[in-house]
Parts: sequence; C-alpha cells; structure tokens
Amino acid sequence: MLQEAVEFYHQLLEESEVAESSRRMLDDGLERAKLVFGGRRLSPYLRPHFVTEQDFERVTRVCETVWAAIQKVKDAAVGDEALIDELGLTQAERELVRIDPGYRAVSPTARLDSFLTADAFSFVELNGESPAGIAYADAAFEIFSSLPVMRRFGERYRLRTFQGRPLLLKTLLDAYTEYAGARATSMPSIAIVDLKGLPTQKEFELFREYFEAEGHPAIICSPEELEFSGGRLRCGDFVVDIVYKRLLVNEYLPIMREHPALLDACRAGAVCLVNNFRSKMIHKKALFAVLTDARYSGLFTDHEREAIRRHIPWTRKVREGKTEKDGATIDLLDYVSRNSGSLVLKPNDDYGGHGIYIGWNNDQLAWEEALRAALASGDYLVQERVKTARETFPALAEDGSVHFAEQLVDLDPLLYNGRVGGAFTRLSSTELANVSSGGGMVPTYVISEKA
Repeated sequence: MLQEAVEFYHQLLEESEVAESSRRMLDDGLERAKLVFGGRRLSPYLRPHFVTEQDFERVTRVCETVWAAIQKVKDAAVGDEALIDELGLTQAERELVRIDPGYRAVSPTARLDSFLTADAFSFVELNGESPAGIAYADAAFEIFSSLPVMRRFGERYRLRTFQGRPLLLKTLLDAYTEYAGARATSMPSIAIVDLKGLPTQKEFELFREYFEAEGHPAIICSPEELEFSGGRLRCGDFVVDIVYKRLLVNEYLPIMREHPALLDACRAGAVCLVNNFRSKMIHKKALFAVLTDARYSGLFTDHEREAIRRHIPWTRKVREGKTEKDGATIDLLDYVSRNSGSLVLKPNDDYGGHGIYIGWNNDQLAWEEALRAALASGDYLVQERVKTARETFPALAEDGSVHFAEQLVDLDPLLYNGRVGGAFTRLSSTELANVSSGGGMVPTYVISEKA
C-alpha cells in the first residue's frame, strides 16, 4: 500500500497546476511560519514522509519498550560510579547529574533517531538532552496539509497528523507538578533557555507564542541574562517557574562559572528544569554500548532484551581489550580494524554529524587513521552498520524548480514521558541525515486506505 500511495502522490505532481500551486504555497508557508534553519528553508521537499498505521504501531511499541530499558539504565547509574564511567561522564558532568531535579523522569522529552525499512527498524542515536524539531514539525504539518496536492491525496487516503507543542507543554507541566507539589501555581511561567544567536531561534519563537496563547507567561533568554536572588530565578523582571532547557550541557559548562544562576537555582530546588541535568547520562552515545553489553542484561526484562537485540545496533566504547559480539569473544581493536565495511566510528558526545567516520566510505588507510584518532581521544564509540532507508522525494532547487532525488530517510519518533506522541523525518542526500549538516526535514503522516 505504501508504494502505491507514494506513486499516486507523484502522479498528482505531474499535473502542472497542482505542482506549481503547491510549490508556491509551500514556499510562502515556510517563510510565514518561520520554518528556516540558519537562513535556509527547513523543508525543501514537496512531499511529506508517509508511514502506514501498521508500521507506526510497531514503531510505537518498540520505542516505548526500549525507553523503559533506558529508564532502568538511568536508575542504575544514579549512585553507581562504575556505570557512570561506562557512559563516559566527565567530572563536571557528574556534579550536575547529582542534582535531584524533583521529578523521576530522566528525559521527559526525547527523540529516538531511527531507520524504518520493509524488514527492519533500527535506532542509531538518542537525543535525550534537548531534542529539537517539535514546533517545526507542528508548523510543517499545517503547511503541508493545506497544499493542493495533499488535499487531492487525502481524497484517497486517510491521514493522521501530530501536534507536539500541546504534548510538550503538558510534559513541562507534569514535571512541574511533581517537582512543586503543594507549591505549584496554576499558570507557571516558562523560560526557554539557550545560547544567543543559534539557528533554532525561530523554533523558540514558535514555542513562546504557543505557551503564551495557552495562558503561560513565556520568555526566551540566555544563561547570561538569568540571575538567582531571593530564592527565585529571574530574567530581568520575569520570574521563572519552569526552564524549558534547550541549552546543551556541553555549551553551558564553559560559561557556567561566569553565569551560574541556572546552576544555583537548580541546586537550591528553586526552579523546575526540563530536561534536567541527569538527561546527560542517557544522551551519551555510550548508552547504546551499555544496552547491548551482556554485562548489563540483568537490568532488563526478557521483552526488553529482545527489543534491544532486534533494534539497537551492537555498540562499544573504542578501547583496548576483549569484548563479546554475537556470542563470541573478540579483540575489539583488531575486529574494528578488519571490518570497516560494517562499522561506524562516532564521538560519544557531539551532534550535527561532527567527527563521524563511516567505515565503508573510507579506504583501509583512512580507516586505520580514524581508529587511532578515536582511541587517542578516549571517548569514541564503534557501532555496527544498520540497514538504512531511502526513498525518492520531489526536492525544491534554489531556483524554485522541482526535481526527484533519492534521499536518506531518518524517522525520528518523539517521546513525551516515555510515550510516543508523534514523529518527524529528516532527509539527506548524504549518509548523515542531519539538519545541522545540511539536510532537511518533512512532517511524518501516518496513512491508511479509506474504506
């Protein structure tokens, strides 16, 4: 059914009037909705990503099972220095994760980056610290749903969309209610906190507008604009109840001593921080090494172990020594050296595609150099290659013309307190499906045939 649906959509675009009016509306909508990232349109494609109801039900089931296992890793890591070592937290990060956020969830909002094919569903990373794209996806749904080509498509297929901002707000409020208890106010104020001048600024504006429309005072501010005095966190005259933290720990650490207000308020239990500093534990890519290492299998149920086996790629920290793979004991560095065609090297804690070495795209000499650099860094992972998804999409060129191009398709389910509440999709012509690296995003529609 899925392939037939895609072919039907592309046939609709063969009608010049439908295609041109849809292209103009898409361009206008992207500009009006502030769907830009670093000065370029975020969704330069004339088709969304389609997933069948059956497939999305499977995605949801797997995501929520794996998330339950991830929560157990966090629970075990709190107070377990050996497990913290495995995850690769620095001393400064360890100090942060010791701060009790006042609620149990490690990452109330999270994004699991995955590839969905006809016969496989594999995760490659988890963004558990500050997942972006929720408000962008909401705006993209509104734009795409209004396109003439989508209205025609909807005459034949039933379409299900998602709205992430209401779920995000509910997630913030749930964390705040647990944190504040009897002290909770009915309309807590929200500060969206990140560094200044980032390409995600437009998304922050979309969130602020939504929070305010729902009755919550909201502000966008940076760490240097915060002050902690009289037991309250403030941005100027704005008193903060909830911090929607888009600020990455890696970005805060270098300026934390100079601008300590956020840290001081969290230590004093004077503000509800979402996601909290403990999310750093599961944001580390070494999480997948813990999940796939038999030494930690006792943390999980049989059902969780099976989900991990089927959907999480074998991952290990790059270091000397023996480890287990497929039931056999291997020398890790020797195995990595000899199997570049099926392996990826990636830093434990970075984003935007930085520092990733794709084995099958490198000759042996370059791979050996990458392995030596990874070992010397002391904080790299090796991960087994997974089956990736590719589809043909109508892409918009800079001159406004439309051409069909094969794209890597990275499906990103969004979780709110461990429950899947939607998804969006990142597309790329390279093997790094990453908006920061030049890719784009489209909304993910769940489709089914009309009776």
